[in-house]
Amino acid sequence: MDGICTLANDKVYDQLIALLNSIEAIYGQKMPVCIYPYDDNTEKIAAELVHRPHVTLYNNQDSIQKWDQFVKDIWDTHPTAQTHWQKIGSSKYHRVGTHRRYCAFDAPFDRFVYMDADTLLMSPLDHIFNQLNHNDWIVYDFQFKDLSHVYSVSSTKLKELFAPERLQTEIFCSGFYGSKKDIFPNQQREILLDYLRQGEAEVLYDMAPDQTILNYMVMRSGISSYNFALSLPEKNATGCCVTSLHFENRDQILYDRGNKLTYLHYIGLSSKLFSRVCAGENIDFPYRDTFLHYRYLYEPEQRPKFTTKAKAYNAPPSLGTRILKKLGLAKK
Repeated sequence: MDGICTLANDKVYDQLIALLNSIEAIYGQKMPVCIYPYDDNTEKIAAELVHRPHVTLYNNQDSIQKWDQFVKDIWDTHPTAQTHWQKIGSSKYHRVGTHRRYCAFDAPFDRFVYMDADTLLMSPLDHIFNQLNHNDWIVYDFQFKDLSHVYSVSSTKLKELFAPERLQTEIFCSGFYGSKKDIFPNQQREILLDYLRQGEAEVLYDMAPDQTILNYMVMRSGISSYNFALSLPEKNATGCCVTSLHFENRDQILYDRGNKLTYLHYIGLSSKLFSRVCAGENIDFPYRDTFLHYRYLYEPEQRPKFTTKAKAYNAPPSLGTRILKKLGLAKK
């Protein structure tokens, strides 16, 4: 069975609803969706799914605990990650919940497309699923232009481990990918842990924990991968990130130089921003109307009506706010 999966908790509720609605806008309720819980904060999500019989909240605790333990074992091999995380105020393990997307390798789908909760689906995924007939890992992004958010570029081991051409073409963003069940069985996970314990862990980039581990697992295991951004003719390839400001909106579908996007990723924008906008705060950000369209697809009367002048999401704080911050009185 094919399906789409994502990772969420109630903190990203508004974004999750927009994603689910964008999937339904294309597939109706025919495409099954599985949500992996980032943590136990999923009450609002569970209540919403009563109305969406094709969407399930993953609850296999053995699977969840297995992957939680696996990534803890990985970070226990890293020479500096835990010291770094504790220095910046995080815990011994940084954002462990984000790795729970790995549960997709257990269940419920034989083949799946994983989409971060801060994405919107713009096109049917036939091309991704069709390519899974030929490769075991499918991506569509331009992360290969920025190695520094995938691996530790200061690691001397990195280029010993992976040839430069692999580092220029095989790295990917962990926000969207197609893959298959059981491609990382227990024996392969143990082999990877052994490599990491022997010193390879230093190549991992600790501030993008799920992304660096996925890239390492796929590349170190020699899994057959395919990136549409590198494989399509340049005139047909599209961007996917909210940082690209040239996309054209036609009936709430985005196009890049006439080509329909597969998905839009609101990468780098805080989940708090979406919550504040949905609560009625007039903060502008790229493709806000597209997000609001899908968020309120079934309840347009609930969509916030802004009466004040919009404030840019990246506007510098006002003088008053800066003063309050200096005095320690500003709201966090």
